[in-house]
Amino acid sequence: MVEALGRRAARLLGAVAALTLLTAPTPAAAQERQAAPPVTLPALPDWTPEQGSYTFGSGTRLVASDPAARKVADTLADDLRAAGHRVVPVVTGASRPGDIVVDVRPSARPALGTEGYELTSGRRLSITGATGTGAFYGTRTLLQLLAQGDRIPAGHTTDVPRYRERGVGVCACYIHVSLPWLENLVREMAYHKLNQLLLELKVKSDIHPEANTWGYYTKDEIRRLAALGDRYHVEIIPEINSPGHMDPWIENRPDLQLTDSDGVQQPARLDVTQQAAFDYYTSLMDEYAQVFTAKSWHMGADEYMLGSDYAKYPQMLRYARQKYGPDATPQDAYVDFVNRVQAYAARTGRQLRIWNDGLTGANSVPVAAGTTVEHWLNVAVKPSRLIAQGYAVMNASYSLYLVRGGFHSDTEALYDQSWDPRSFEGEELASAAGVTGAKISLWPDNGSGETENEVAAELWPALRHIAQATWGAPHPDATYAEFTARGTAVGTAPGRRDLTTVPVPDGTYTFAADGVTYRAEVRRTADGYATLRGADGCLDIHGGRLTLNAPLQPGAEATWKPCDSRNTVQRWELEPVADGGYHLVDAITRMALTVTDDGRVVQYPPDQRTPALWHLS
Repeated sequence: MVEALGRRAARLLGAVAALTLLTAPTPAAAQERQAAPPVTLPALPDWTPEQGSYTFGSGTRLVASDPAARKVADTLADDLRAAGHRVVPVVTGASRPGDIVVDVRPSARPALGTEGYELTSGRRLSITGATGTGAFYGTRTLLQLLAQGDRIPAGHTTDVPRYRERGVGVCACYIHVSLPWLENLVREMAYHKLNQLLLELKVKSDIHPEANTWGYYTKDEIRRLAALGDRYHVEIIPEINSPGHMDPWIENRPDLQLTDSDGVQQPARLDVTQQAAFDYYTSLMDEYAQVFTAKSWHMGADEYMLGSDYAKYPQMLRYARQKYGPDATPQDAYVDFVNRVQAYAARTGRQLRIWNDGLTGANSVPVAAGTTVEHWLNVAVKPSRLIAQGYAVMNASYSLYLVRGGFHSDTEALYDQSWDPRSFEGEELASAAGVTGAKISLWPDNGSGETENEVAAELWPALRHIAQATWGAPHPDATYAEFTARGTAVGTAPGRRDLTTVPVPDGTYTFAADGVTYRAEVRRTADGYATLRGADGCLDIHGGRLTLNAPLQPGAEATWKPCDSRNTVQRWELEPVADGGYHLVDAITRMALTVTDDGRVVQYPPDQRTPALWHLS
């Protein structure tokens, strides 16, 4: 890994050199440099240069014309402070040289749409959008420019996205993903003008406590995340995958599980022929509506018959024929469930989204109009056919996936191919009509294959590439090295937390909590966690049921096992506590260690048992 990082660093230094190397100062070269757009990501589509420059200085103010502009300016002020640019006052009234003017003009700028903006740099710098969202994206461009220095060349740009859906999908399912990690992701998405976080996860249920197996999020945690998304114009769309992959919800509800012809119950498959199953699922939708603000609902609907087939479940065919007649197929029962969920979502003001792989053409009942189909797998029904049938289609191609410990998108190859959202699995479209946009997807198929911090490092190239390919031209720079240098130049989002900091130096410590004492050597790992090496090996989580190769059972015991640098479960986050001491949180299970009454050290979600407070000496 160190060698790979060294290669990446060398390649990055070469890319930066390629971007910054100055040619002989001929008049033609100087003129070309002046005409080139300033460096941003996504790249500016056009730039009209003018004489002079704008300078951000000690007298700079943010001037907001109305309440909508004031909201954008307030967020910008917070981000400027977080980026180290000092406190900038937000004012109303006339502007003066050196000011940044934020303006929202719905009627005067209809060509900008809901997300476009104009930016003009000179003695003042002005950002204008037809909506608050458009003006907000203009402020992201400004922050990227200021990340490279306080002087911005004079000029003008009009910047409008090519696609309306620009996303990242995260399966925070089974394997819990920490809230600070998700908050970092929201900030980075907004900084690069991505606008959809499609999040498959479990919210702790008040009405179905039997479903509250780890990992889940509390409602307060989701309210906090949704509020951040609203502020940064990232729509956080929740997903409860159904009717397949339902085991996180119904493993303790055998009455709702689909039973095959041999009488074997299927914990991952919801029995769509039961009214009780539909009522159960929609009750979860209602509970999610208490904390999510999105106007979309993702029901997944993928891989329902993964590893099996409809013939094993004769009740599906009976249900379909009773409802749709003698020519109905078993798959019509599945589509019927999708359509009932779609109707329910529509009644509650939400638009349905599903994956494409269940639409194999074996159904006679069509999916309801108004459903967005996310196309990830090459099946018989191609994207062009879905678009011709009137469905909005998002490109979620498998080539854009990052799987923990598995397949990783080859971003460099995609960039060199000038990949754009018209390029689906199994089909290239000549037109973008009907294509809503594209997303990258993060999947935890091997839960202990990589830590969150390793996933974050791998995510950077893919995130920046999808931002460029969905907002603007897919290939703004001649080489991939130049494109990565562009990303390096704009840096990271203001307010992003460094989650790779170990708060104590390497060394040997005594850990003490609630009558338990460990003597262990702390060693920082390359991905920003720590291993704890004792006389009998490294601290590990052992016992309980494995889920996706990870010990996710609350109550599983912390034990000493032979040290293995590849074993991610042996990596720990030392989480500082305000009153002193630390919580020990496993890097994979995301559960904290606590001490039982009989002196055992076990892992539990923090809302179930108070984490032990470890003092180091």
